[in-house]
Amino acid sequence: MRVLVIGGHGFLGGHIRRRLAADGWDVVAAGRTPRPGCVRLDLSVDRVTQVAKRLVEVAPDAVVNCAGAIAGDPAALAAANVTGPATLLEGLVLAGAGPRLVHLGSAAEYGEVETGIPVREQAPTRPVSAYGATKLAGTRLVRLARATGLDAVVLRVFNTVGPGSPATSLPGRIAGELARALAEDGAVRLGPLDVVRDFVDPRDVADAVHAALTVGALDHPVLNVGSGTAVPTRALVDELLAITGFTGAVRCDAAGSPRSGAVPWQQADIAATRTALGWRPRRDLTTSLGDLWKTLS
Repeated sequence: MRVLVIGGHGFLGGHIRRRLAADGWDVVAAGRTPRPGCVRLDLSVDRVTQVAKRLVEVAPDAVVNCAGAIAGDPAALAAANVTGPATLLEGLVLAGAGPRLVHLGSAAEYGEVETGIPVREQAPTRPVSAYGATKLAGTRLVRLARATGLDAVVLRVFNTVGPGSPATSLPGRIAGELARALAEDGAVRLGPLDVVRDFVDPRDVADAVHAALTVGALDHPVLNVGSGTAVPTRALVDELLAITGFTGAVRCDAAGSPRSGAVPWQQADIAATRTALGWRPRRDLTTSLGDLWKTLS
């Protein structure tokens, strides 16, 4: 199979690209930045005709859309997370292409959920940030296209942690602060550690994408991809402290993320994903954090 991975050199896109290539797939990466072996494609600014032309040239059997933005002003987020998917969907129609589309969504689409109840795909979506709102809009566009006949599924990804986690992510920020404290022989400065999250390894996300590309008919328009476990952020910090051997002071007096604090608890219900894809997460938090730390040390 030939698969086009849009955003294939980003964090999740890179893991997905390597996973599919390791299985012998013909993987074509596409992205905004020109680089050897990468098709230039910017869904947020390219015209539909340009995208359709690229799709005809690549002639993929499947498309994975990892492109998007997690930070920026509302206009930038809308361009990446709403205009981008809309352009891709129109491009697929114009190209007359019939590949399966796997689009990466986000747990931020749910917003605040009931504490103690794992969130199912049918739960109300009440995003509390511009990021979550724009990701939800992208998901709804994919669902509308699916209703008109497109073979598509949205994988709603929860908080990723593992090798290469970006500094903008919660685990990446914590690991980076630990690395700084160790280098300077100083204290670790963190924000509040009260929130509870579902952390999933990016390699498990890549396995879920692989499964979504190879399984037969997909009855679910949206599937959760998480670990199915609620982890207090404080426990994640304690695990990283044990891995790094850091014995200095840990102070929780830095400013926290308003977006994070607005959603105190989240855990994915992954029962539907297990059934639909025959998938389950295989890496535990200790493994994910250990491999994250190796990429920083």
